[in-house]
Amino acid sequence: MISRDLLQAAADKDIIRQDQLEPLLDFIQRRQSGAEETIESNNHEEPLRFVRGFGDVFITLGIMLLVIAINMLPLSDYFYFLPVLGFVIMAEWLVRVRRLSLPGIAILIAILYFVNKAINFDHENATVFGLGVLALTSLLFYLRYKMPFSLLPVAAGVVAIAIVQIGADLIEYPIIFSVLGLIVFIVAMSFDIRDTERNTHLSDSAFWLHLLAAPLIIHGLMISVLFSQQQWLADMSHAVFIVLFFIGVLLIALLLDRRAMLVATQLYMVYAVTQLLEGQLGSTQNIIIYVLLILGFAIIFFGTYWYKTRRLLYGFLIGSTISRFVPAFTQADHQR
Repeated sequence: MISRDLLQAAADKDIIRQDQLEPLLDFIQRRQSGAEETIESNNHEEPLRFVRGFGDVFITLGIMLLVIAINMLPLSDYFYFLPVLGFVIMAEWLVRVRRLSLPGIAILIAILYFVNKAINFDHENATVFGLGVLALTSLLFYLRYKMPFSLLPVAAGVVAIAIVQIGADLIEYPIIFSVLGLIVFIVAMSFDIRDTERNTHLSDSAFWLHLLAAPLIIHGLMISVLFSQQQWLADMSHAVFIVLFFIGVLLIALLLDRRAMLVATQLYMVYAVTQLLEGQLGSTQNIIIYVLLILGFAIIFFGTYWYKTRRLLYGFLIGSTISRFVPAFTQADHQR
């Protein structure tokens, strides 16, 4: 069996490129396990390449201990750039050469933490300035190391700056969250459509952006609905609208093959179904128990039969224009 260490050694000697290591390793593992012969392996799962082994967790733990220890030192102001420099040097080896994702995430968070502590905010636009510095730091980290997680703090920083600059009352106008989330979603899709095979860092980058876009869109819309005085919403009932909205999000998530989009809807679904069943199943506590049971089984079902459901609902799109911008629905479609 060809091990990761052997492939890493080949990459270190420039026999193969670093960006070829993960796809090649995935191919070898599927070939050796025979998994490519099964139906499910013909689908490209949402890649979560956080951990390659316990060694990654062990290194990440060491980084966390370093951050705690450094934070206890009597440093102040710009002296915090010293640990920032140290973590950048560490990133050169662990992230750029070794391509360790989980330690890379920990290093970036540590860098952002100490950059934030190093800068003095003495002027009027301190909040915007600080957010801009953190977003720019994350962007430079992404450009240098192509680590997908880096785009999450970049996007979060830009969204936060936009919210501050708009200056609107977010309680009164929560739809602003949805508009900004939609912009992040469009950026995420720009990455996704360039990697429908889910083989490169582009797809991983899209995952983190979807993870930010979904709660922004859903939270903004749900708050707007719950506090809306519109007559058509009052006639439908908020709970029914939320259930229908959840079904719509589920259909979009299936089409795009992005389960991360559903995570942000779970709490609102619990609320909506609880409201619909209120007074029918006894006490509120009993209702919540039933709702959690139903939702739990639904999540397990879709987690198990995600691709079968996806093929059943969207198989008719095979060969269409839409199918060129989303992951393949079947192996035959993939081979086209």
